[in-house]
Amino acid sequence: MRLKSILLLTFGIAATATAQVKKKTETATNALPRPKLVVGLVVDQMRWDYLYRYYDRYQAGGFKRMLGEGFTCENTSVDYIPTVTAAGHSCVYTGSVPAIHGIAGNDFIDQATGRAMYCTEDTTVKTVGSTSHAGEMSPRNLEASTITDELKLATNFRSKVIGIALKDRGGILPAGHAANAAYWFDDASGNWITSTFYMNDLPAWVKQFNDQKLPEKYLKQDWNTLYPINTYLQSTADNTPYEGRVGGAASPTFPFKTSELYNGNLGMIRTTPYGNTLTLDLAKAAIDAEHLGNNTVTDFLAVSLSSTDYVGHLVGVNAVETEDTYLRLDKDLAAFFSYLDAKVGKGNYTVFLTADHGAAHNPKFLTDHNIPAGTWKAGEAMRGMNAMLNEKYKVNNLVISLDNYQVNLNNIAIKKQNISEQAVKNDIIDWLGKQPAVAFAVDMKAAQIANIPEELRYRIINGYSIEHSGVIQIILKPGWFAGSGLTGTTHGTWNPYDTHIPLVFFGWGIQHGSLVRPTHMTDISATLAALLHIQAPSGCIGVPISEVIKK
Repeated sequence: MRLKSILLLTFGIAATATAQVKKKTETATNALPRPKLVVGLVVDQMRWDYLYRYYDRYQAGGFKRMLGEGFTCENTSVDYIPTVTAAGHSCVYTGSVPAIHGIAGNDFIDQATGRAMYCTEDTTVKTVGSTSHAGEMSPRNLEASTITDELKLATNFRSKVIGIALKDRGGILPAGHAANAAYWFDDASGNWITSTFYMNDLPAWVKQFNDQKLPEKYLKQDWNTLYPINTYLQSTADNTPYEGRVGGAASPTFPFKTSELYNGNLGMIRTTPYGNTLTLDLAKAAIDAEHLGNNTVTDFLAVSLSSTDYVGHLVGVNAVETEDTYLRLDKDLAAFFSYLDAKVGKGNYTVFLTADHGAAHNPKFLTDHNIPAGTWKAGEAMRGMNAMLNEKYKVNNLVISLDNYQVNLNNIAIKKQNISEQAVKNDIIDWLGKQPAVAFAVDMKAAQIANIPEELRYRIINGYSIEHSGVIQIILKPGWFAGSGLTGTTHGTWNPYDTHIPLVFFGWGIQHGSLVRPTHMTDISATLAALLHIQAPSGCIGVPISEVIKK
């Protein structure tokens, strides 16, 4: 009898154990499929055509791998103006626009006080990792959640989210409000830093990374072309009047002796391809040290590659320096993807690559080739505007800024002097209409009824933050941008060269193919939300690009 009881007990324990194993197996089998890691890559100032302009020289494992294995949206556009870094990164990750998320530019005017603000400034926090003030930053000015925030919410904050970029805004805004960390580069120390918004001390692995002194090591290598210079598409344009000089070099020609030029200024790495290399070095270190992609839930690494923007601003679109920067970035991406294959596992991670904005051709370069273009001197325009207004209203400096191609008024003075704001706006619009560089000047509050093309109207409305935008949007003629120098380029306008951006997905859950129908920057986070089966960000106005996702 006792033996029978023991046998029954044994069989009972075994059956219970089997049932538990079966239950765990079923739970694992029925778990919602998601990638182990999502990597967002924003290439600062990457025009869409850079995917193909240098295609023949790209390696198999970089841009070509993304295009060959993944899905490319060939007609993705920015949904607002001004097209600048902070607004672009915010849009990619919120699926929203300045009218909603509040990041109206890199810098903007607080309309209530007239105070100039920087997009990520936060005087309530301190720098971590340096004695400079470069860490007094946070995402608090961003008024909507990000796809990275939504991932944290969906997993009860078990997902790890890290943002990395040379630019503070490029690391902070994509990482969102609930991130584990965001890191950016400090010129003063040559360190990667953060702020007390995230932590009170750098992790040991970041300190160890900083101790390698990689910026100095890279700059000491000098910058020569990756391949023989005569094989470059732009090889006949290495010494032109359209290019600025790297680090104050004697001429805008290769090689650049960065080992001699930097003279202790480690921030010079920003204006070389090595800035992108350094950024991806830190990304690899973060994956390794934080065990990203080795979690029970999906992790997210948001990386912005900023050196493309610094180089582009300096030398413009048509320069060997720009071409070499993209060829080197392609090589770095190939190595990064191989690292992900080995560390996270091929097919276990999802990558998307896009840009925050594009860039215009240098206006002098265009006019020298009989193409309409020019530079608009905003400083001169503001002085002329204020002189006209002072003559009529007897008040100085009624216009305080023309940043972001917007007229910002001295609202305090207007109220104090009991001047009609609408009358001032009408006078300015009439004055601007007589300027040869200006195509349209639009009252922001009446943009929906402005007699302008619909493509411009909806971008103005989307870009208008009541709290942070000016009251008049200035639209320059095609090929024109605000500036005073003759070299390099910039961005910020509605035109295709600034708003047509690359968008490529590849990896886990991504269909292979391409799409030519119109898609939008606001669709990126909506697509990621659909892929991950999580809620879209709180201000998202985009829609999922269904063709991207494997059925």
